[in-house]
Amino acid sequence: MSNIPLLAVTDLWIAYERINAVRGVSFAVGEGEIVTLIGANGAGKTTILRAISGLLPAARGSITFAGEDLLRLPAHLRTQGGIAHVPEGRGIFGNLTVLENLRLAAYARTDAGIAHDLEEVLELFPRLAERRQQWGNTLSGGEQQMLAVGRALMSRGRLLLLDEPSMGLAPMLVREIFRVIQRLNRQGATILLVEQNAHLALEVAHRAYILETGEISLFGPSCELKHHPRVREAYLGG
Repeated sequence: MSNIPLLAVTDLWIAYERINAVRGVSFAVGEGEIVTLIGANGAGKTTILRAISGLLPAARGSITFAGEDLLRLPAHLRTQGGIAHVPEGRGIFGNLTVLENLRLAAYARTDAGIAHDLEEVLELFPRLAERRQQWGNTLSGGEQQMLAVGRALMSRGRLLLLDEPSMGLAPMLVREIFRVIQRLNRQGATILLVEQNAHLALEVAHRAYILETGEISLFGPSCELKHHPRVREAYLGG
C-alpha cells in the first residue's frame, strides 16, 4: 500500500440548488487500499462518489486522481482515465445480455486483453458465466450487482467506486459480494466503498470516514473505529 494517495479529495463542497449537501470534506485513498465512507441516508456519501466520477459538479474544492485535477475533466474522460463507478441501483442495461453488458464496458479499450478480462470476470462470478446469454432484466438483484461490478472491472479502472453494493440483497449474497471485494483488493484493486452495512464495511476496509450531514465527523483505521463508542452506538447497534 502506497503512502501517496491515488485519490485526494480536498475541501469539497457540493450544492443542490442552494443547499450545501457536502461541506468541506477532505479524504484520501492510497493505491491498494479499501477506504469506506459510512453514514446515514442523506449524509452525502453517494453525492461524493458522483462528484468524483463527474456526474455532479463541485461548488468548491479539489479532486485529484493519480496527480491529475479531475474537476477539469468530463465524466467520460474520468472513466477512460481509470475511474470505474458501480452506482447505487446497479444501472445495468436490461435489454442487453450479460455478455453484451460486459463487452460494452470495454468499448473505450484498444488493448488486446479484453477477452482475457472477460474470462476473468466470468471466473470471478460463476453465476454470470451460467447466465451469459440472459437479458440483464431477467437477473436477480444479486446477479445484477455482480454484473455491475463485472462491468466496472472490464473497464480496467485503477480506482473502483462502489455505491451500496449490499443494498437489497439477501445475507448470503451480501457475504458473497464482500468476499469478491476482498479478493479484488488482494489482487491489487483500489476501492472506495460507500456502504450502510457498517459491520461489513469496517470488516473489509483499511480505513474509514464517518459522514454526518455532509461533513466528516470521525476518521481513522477501521480496526479502531469499529470500537469507537460513537460508531458503535450509531452504526453497530451499541
